[in-house]
Amino acid sequence: MKTLATLTLILSLNLFAAESRIKDLVSVKGVRSNPVIGYGLVIGLNGSGDGGGEILEKSMKRMFQKLGLSSKTEIASKNVASVIVTAKLPAFPRLGQKIDVTVSSIGDASSLAGGTLLVTPLKGGNGKVYALATGAISIGGLKAGSKFPTTGRIISGATVEKEIPFKFDHKKSLRFSLNNPDFTTAARIQKVINQQLGGKYAIARDSATIDLIIPMHYKRNVVKLMAIIENFKVNSDVKSKVVINERTGTLVMGGNIFLKPVAISHGDLTIQIGEQNDQKKGSAKHIYYTPKQSTLKDLVKSLNTLGASPEDLISIFQALKKNGSLIAEIETI
Repeated sequence: MKTLATLTLILSLNLFAAESRIKDLVSVKGVRSNPVIGYGLVIGLNGSGDGGGEILEKSMKRMFQKLGLSSKTEIASKNVASVIVTAKLPAFPRLGQKIDVTVSSIGDASSLAGGTLLVTPLKGGNGKVYALATGAISIGGLKAGSKFPTTGRIISGATVEKEIPFKFDHKKSLRFSLNNPDFTTAARIQKVINQQLGGKYAIARDSATIDLIIPMHYKRNVVKLMAIIENFKVNSDVKSKVVINERTGTLVMGGNIFLKPVAISHGDLTIQIGEQNDQKKGSAKHIYYTPKQSTLKDLVKSLNTLGASPEDLISIFQALKKNGSLIAEIETI
């Protein structure tokens, strides 16, 4: 039987709304990272490379031609591997800025440990080159028997070669997108911003969108305005939700979830939520009662006291939801 230690810890957290900074609740339209990708070669492997193949052979011949060498014979080497290189450009990339890259084998290489990535152009979705990657690959804590030696990282392994034009300080308006869309939270953010800035500058368009007009005294000083706004604190609302991981027997609750009066019988467990019926007091001593205004947290404590397993809790929660006594969303992962 799985232990309840982890489960009890998760369900004992404070479920009431807490103040959060606006910067932790929203993202700004246009201010995001951009993925770049490229194809490259890793050399210097100790016999753990691809060992040949059409793609690798063509790539090596093309590389030799660029270096002023020519090869008419077949090229096959276990010290070379073909790889895909990926990275993320930051929101405001600048020429010469260094970014981390991930290198992943696409051939038959068994390990990239000890290899060096040759200069690899990294392109965006528009086909333009935005960075160049190269350097020694780190597998990171590689131990004997590791299952993933074919993927590695190069810290600061790419240099930005092209900037993405974005005149943030010239913007006359901004659009915020809530990371977790919610009408209540959106309305609260609008209210806090307008109160703090002293005017109707923010408008909540829907549960996920808030538009902000830049005040006149912050024109050409939008960075300062954002530094102020992102530190405003808002009581973000928490949706009543239960997330169940049946593989691990873990349950996580969000929101203050109350239960309607109900009687629960599951195996040898019997629980009644609400007042005890006087007529049944003498004949129902085996029934465990919890207060009428019980929360899901109270129920879990009662079930834990009776020795319920995570599997019992999962079955009971699902039945309560079906019965209508549990007013919350249940998600199984």
